[in-house]
Amino acid sequence: MQPPFPMGDAPTAELDTVLDGGAWEVGATFEGSPAPPAPVSLGRTVCYVVLAVLFNEEGAVLLVQEAKPECRGRWYLPAGRMEPGESVVEALRREVKEESGLECEPITLLALEERGPAWIRFAFLACPVGGTLKTLEEADAESLQARWWPGDPRALPLRSLDILPVLDLAARYRQSPPHPPTLPRELPCAPLCLRLLLPFTSAAGDLWVLLGTAGTPHLPVVACGTSPPELRAGLCRPVLRLLRDCLPWDPPWDPRPGVLGLLGLQHRPGGPGGSDGVCFNVVLSAPPAGTHGDVPPEPSDPALRWWHVEDEGLRGRILQRLRATVPIRS
Repeated sequence: MQPPFPMGDAPTAELDTVLDGGAWEVGATFEGSPAPPAPVSLGRTVCYVVLAVLFNEEGAVLLVQEAKPECRGRWYLPAGRMEPGESVVEALRREVKEESGLECEPITLLALEERGPAWIRFAFLACPVGGTLKTLEEADAESLQARWWPGDPRALPLRSLDILPVLDLAARYRQSPPHPPTLPRELPCAPLCLRLLLPFTSAAGDLWVLLGTAGTPHLPVVACGTSPPELRAGLCRPVLRLLRDCLPWDPPWDPRPGVLGLLGLQHRPGGPGGSDGVCFNVVLSAPPAGTHGDVPPEPSDPALRWWHVEDEGLRGRILQRLRATVPIRS
């Protein structure tokens, strides 16, 4: 086992920010990437979609009737693609206004849904703050009308049943929030990437966190590729590939690490070179300690290293956040 990081060298400020759902500058070095990743651009290499769940004071959900020829007359949640130059929240407000006539403010991200960089959807819980419901007389290319639906949405002809799990998440969040309010933070990022929080807990209860060592010690950051196959691969595939290649998760370390959920994200339109990158802060699950699990497995990559977390307050915050993340649905 490598000698432990001195406490003064550990990225405690970065870790505090990530645990709070905040943003942190993305550096020029990416773990597992021999060359700098290419910037991404809306409409060219990535597609971001926003979707909103709104309830009124009586608990009815906002639904809109589609105007698109392929699903005309069917009902759905307000949703649509982000446009170049928009922030995630600006796209949310615009889509809700265009399709329903209402103005809204986001409360929290409910889920991150993805099919790889080629299609990423941000599902929000939001609240109405103004406007009036669109009527049939105001039908346009965006939607035919909007209404507050008090019953089971499945009683209506829906455009797709994929909104039902999101509605379930929204109902559960209103009843008992499973994670803190999580909203995008505005900080530029050229590529599409994931910042990793990978903790390991020993049988004795000691806690380690995986760090990158290139430059200043930091939480590892992995970039998503932009080749056609990579754009359609799962968003978390480069994370799992890095862990497979750099950590010997052999028995007794099975099961291998997996993605637990999202802690936060950062994006600012018109980033470096006009890019539209996003950095997702994700927390990973480490395999439980086995019979020889007193220490985490030694990284095969010298650019990665484990940090033993000795501060009890920080240790408690990390363990608590493992149970309080925004779900990622692939």
